[in-house]
Amino acid sequence: MDFLELLVPIKNIFATAKIKTAIYSLILVAFATACTERDKKGNVLDQPTYGTITIAVDESLKPLIDAEIDTFEATYTNAHINVIYTTEEAAIRAMLQDSARLAIVTRSLTPEENAYLANQKYECKEQPLAKGAVAVISNPASNYTNFSIADLRKILSGTNNLNEIDKKYPSTPVVVVFDHPNSGIIRYLRDSVQQIDSLPSYCYAVNGNPQVIDYVSKNPHALGLIDVSWISDQDDSTANRFMSSIKVIGISNGGDNFQPYQAYIADWSYPLRRNIKILSREARMGLGSGFTAFVASEKGQRIVLKSGIVPATMPIRILEVHTEPFKP
Repeated sequence: MDFLELLVPIKNIFATAKIKTAIYSLILVAFATACTERDKKGNVLDQPTYGTITIAVDESLKPLIDAEIDTFEATYTNAHINVIYTTEEAAIRAMLQDSARLAIVTRSLTPEENAYLANQKYECKEQPLAKGAVAVISNPASNYTNFSIADLRKILSGTNNLNEIDKKYPSTPVVVVFDHPNSGIIRYLRDSVQQIDSLPSYCYAVNGNPQVIDYVSKNPHALGLIDVSWISDQDDSTANRFMSSIKVIGISNGGDNFQPYQAYIADWSYPLRRNIKILSREARMGLGSGFTAFVASEKGQRIVLKSGIVPATMPIRILEVHTEPFKP
């Protein structure tokens, strides 16, 4: 006996219009529940605007992703995103092994990683999120002001006495600190600045971007490597506190020196640019797809713009300000 047959005797007993309406409403609810997508265990699957998923994110991108998730969950109150902040390599590994639905990082999958997903009958979908940058920072008491890409190559390959790079710098050796042993920042610098198998002994990891900033603020002869999003949002009290304790170094690539301001990232003047992207293994329209669509939308991209880096899918206006007096 099916569900509709069970309702026939009830219909005969309760003949009033109100009871009939209630019965038919129950039938509609039953059909809607039956049509809800479920997994093999019978659990209701997440949808683009509700449910719960886990994503893995490169820790260096935390300020931006926190802002995106906060706004997304405030907009869609039945959506819950659990986020694991970790190294770039661990984030990608979590996505490949299906312990995270998305990975938000600064590189694409390698051919070997794509093959791993293909063996599981999945493919990686990639969505550009923003154009960011790596910032080089120093202690405010230091006289380190500008480096060229050639200088960075020397520093990463064994020259920690900066007096050998420029005589204006003291002969006191520097130390270079970054966020994690498997840092996406170091991977980026290896790919784009200096191909090296191992870093010199004076380059070492701490335990995150805030720890890099803290170390540099207390050590006059330290250089730090961080993602620019930790110091780029001028409306964020944490970013302003960080900026008051460190100095950002200008970088050149054979010409003028530029700091990682939004306009210089957008027009390619700042040399240490890198793309931020979402990697997804989601094979259907679930909450991962909903969050990805949100960050690519105008609202999500305005969050990127406010954070002080460059949106990937909407243009920004760059204004040139002339300080000379107006001449009629």
